[in-house]
Amino acid sequence: MVSNTGTWMQTVGAQWLLVGHDASLVTLVQTASSLPVVLLALPSGVLADRYDRRKVLLAAQFALLAVSTALTVLAFQDALTPVPLLGLTFLLGCGTALMGPAWQAVQPELVEREQLGQAAALGAVNMNLARAVGPALGGAVVAAAGAGWVFAFNSLSFLGIAGVLLWWRRPPGPRPVAPDEGLLAAVQAGRRYVWHAPGVRRVLLRTALFVPGGAALWSLLPLVASRSLGLGSGGYGLLLGVVGVGAVGGAFALPLIRHRLDANGMLAAGAVVFAATLTVLATTRLPWLAAVALLPAGTAWIAVLSTLNSAVQQRLPGWVRGRGLAVYLVVFQGGQALTAPVWGLLADGLGLTASLLIGAAVLVAGALSVRRRPLHAADDADPSPSDHWPAPPLVFEPGPADGPVLVSVVYRVGPGHRAAFVDRMRHVARSRRRTGALTWGLYQDGTNPDRFVENYVVASWAEHLAQHHIRLTAHDRRFEEQARALLLDGTTPEVTHAFDAGAGVLVAGRPTVEGTAQGERTTP
Repeated sequence: MVSNTGTWMQTVGAQWLLVGHDASLVTLVQTASSLPVVLLALPSGVLADRYDRRKVLLAAQFALLAVSTALTVLAFQDALTPVPLLGLTFLLGCGTALMGPAWQAVQPELVEREQLGQAAALGAVNMNLARAVGPALGGAVVAAAGAGWVFAFNSLSFLGIAGVLLWWRRPPGPRPVAPDEGLLAAVQAGRRYVWHAPGVRRVLLRTALFVPGGAALWSLLPLVASRSLGLGSGGYGLLLGVVGVGAVGGAFALPLIRHRLDANGMLAAGAVVFAATLTVLATTRLPWLAAVALLPAGTAWIAVLSTLNSAVQQRLPGWVRGRGLAVYLVVFQGGQALTAPVWGLLADGLGLTASLLIGAAVLVAGALSVRRRPLHAADDADPSPSDHWPAPPLVFEPGPADGPVLVSVVYRVGPGHRAAFVDRMRHVARSRRRTGALTWGLYQDGTNPDRFVENYVVASWAEHLAQHHIRLTAHDRRFEEQARALLLDGTTPEVTHAFDAGAGVLVAGRPTVEGTAQGERTTP
């Protein structure tokens, strides 16, 4: 919370230093903070999945400390013109991008799965308490002593996070061990998982439909404070503080709200409330009325964010959690980064009132789309690991890099269950692809219609072993069991593994294996 308070103090200082410039330049502060997430979140997700997340977080804190210190020094020397201010803000965003996936991914190590929703809300309480205190404190400090002191406080605040991380020890227990893959391969594995996970994709869609309209408030509020309401930096900080107060109150009300609204109702209601707030800000010139309108906006913001965050957390298995959360952060932060300058340009071209009303219309359209594109039920997702595949019955020992590997599975299906089997195998296909399959196909034997052959290709033997021992979940196992329930009585699938003959795996003289179930090895 101390660090978040420093961040909000700095945001007020940075934006207020640019208020005298064009509206598009003011909104670039948000772009400079959010754009690094778009560029670096996926590589940061790979780091969070492959390395100790505690160490990744510590490295990010010390990087943020160094950049914030440089910002402070320039501010005290009156050398903080728009270019270095935006450049250093961008570097701070890079540190935040490095920290984001690891920070989100450790949450399931701290609380049980059923508590993730409330944990997300508690994290939002933390942020919004800081939002309530930081801007007001930052505005007062800027007015009294100058922006340099808010930057100095932010620099010191990073030491608090570093101290907690040095004290914390991750709980003992097995952790996923990623195959030895390069950065691009690891990014591809994360992208492949998200693309073939319908529940995760729907969370990303709902995020993308809310963020552009929501970003209008954060991008244009400094201009509303200075141009429409005639307030100074202290008044702007108080308006942000009101949003924080509303968010904190909303966090305590969330359990009651969840009894009345499901996740989709929460998203629709939050978007409508946010749209109403933008409408009031577009039409009023009374500071007290703007403050009253911002209170429910804080509640709506925390309700929507905690719903989206817990939804994506509940659907991601541990081996890809960092990368999956990185994609979520790309959509969330990227939406703000890309739309913030658009709102600034609209404010310069069409006026502040028209821009706020357009933002309200975008939010209402998003709320109406919830009925047609709702979140999938979270109860259907179980990302807990499931090491249920038997050891591959090979007569030689492949190396980790050997491949590609063609996996073939033969099924014998009852005559009356062929269509249902094909339909259930569509879910199995997604499971194969998100856990490593590059291609997948299901074929029906032309001479025996009850015989089906599933073929899929994995890039390497290490990737396939990761499917066996790391990547499969209880969710995947359920899909397999549903399909295999339609097989002929007394039959089980027959699995074979074939390697690219041109790669010379057998020719290379790998050790043979006798008694494959026991894995006994002999010499070549």
